[in-house]
Amino acid sequence: MDDRALLQRLIAGPATGDALASAAGQTRAAVWKRIEALREAGVAIEAKPGRGYALSQPLDLLDAEAIAAALDTGARERLAELDVAWSIDSTNSELLRRATPAQGAAVLLAERQTGGRGRRGRVWASPLAAHVYLSLARSFGGGLARLGGLSLVAGIAAVQALHGLGFDAVRLKWPNDLVVLDRAGLRKLGGLLIEGGGEYAGPARAVIGLGLNVRMPAAAATQIDQPWCDLASLAGPRALSRNAVAAALLDALLPALDEFDSAGLAPFIERYAAFDALAGQAVSVHGADAEHQGHAVGLADDGALRVRLPSGEERRFHAGEVSVRRSGEDAR
Repeated sequence: MDDRALLQRLIAGPATGDALASAAGQTRAAVWKRIEALREAGVAIEAKPGRGYALSQPLDLLDAEAIAAALDTGARERLAELDVAWSIDSTNSELLRRATPAQGAAVLLAERQTGGRGRRGRVWASPLAAHVYLSLARSFGGGLARLGGLSLVAGIAAVQALHGLGFDAVRLKWPNDLVVLDRAGLRKLGGLLIEGGGEYAGPARAVIGLGLNVRMPAAAATQIDQPWCDLASLAGPRALSRNAVAAALLDALLPALDEFDSAGLAPFIERYAAFDALAGQAVSVHGADAEHQGHAVGLADDGALRVRLPSGEERRFHAGEVSVRRSGEDAR
């Protein structure tokens, strides 16, 4: 019984230390150490008198075969590889170490990341068996210059997938955040990180990383320094499967990336507008030179954020140059 099997046993219901030790062929002390290791990885496990060990909140484990089987035919045909790692430094980093498929996309998910990364080197909290950590590697034509809008396209696809699952409050915060905009304000649900390389005007490859909060453990929540939410809190009593979420994301992402490769960003600008959390909002844009106040008025054709300044002048800001926040909020 490895750690995955141990956790799968607890998903089935409470189990005593004696029962787990017998099934694993280990001592109760050894099982206790493994339970402690799972707790340190982010799984909330209670010890209940008379019942033994039990999960503090529901969870499910990722299954590559189940995800692939749930994909529609078009997405499955675009998929070159689909793997699920138990624990890894970063799904993006791992795909950058691997060769990118000549055709189709390679997808890697993980139950846990020990070195998950967000934009500008920020740490992305990645507790075990809690969220979706998904990276996709793909080749693109047209060179690196065309990849500037890739995070916008991936974000649109992700939001469309989540809307299809009933999470209609999900929006996009330029340039790469998935947020929920409701009576509680603007809360972060997930984020995108695009990495890669290639020739300026020749073949290029990109790794698209997506971190999505599904069931936030209480211990992990205390380490987050900004408003956040997860799918479990949005779903209420509805059943929530991470495998179904991953499949829905891929069903939307894979064809969207094909369209972007052939047609560029243009077809997506109008779609972005329907999900734009900043449109019409007073914003502060923090660049390397200064802070700019104004109102967000959508995207430019190249994916830049358009901001109308108090003078009436319109400025355009590109991803990588600025961070954006709604006025009155801390930078996020």
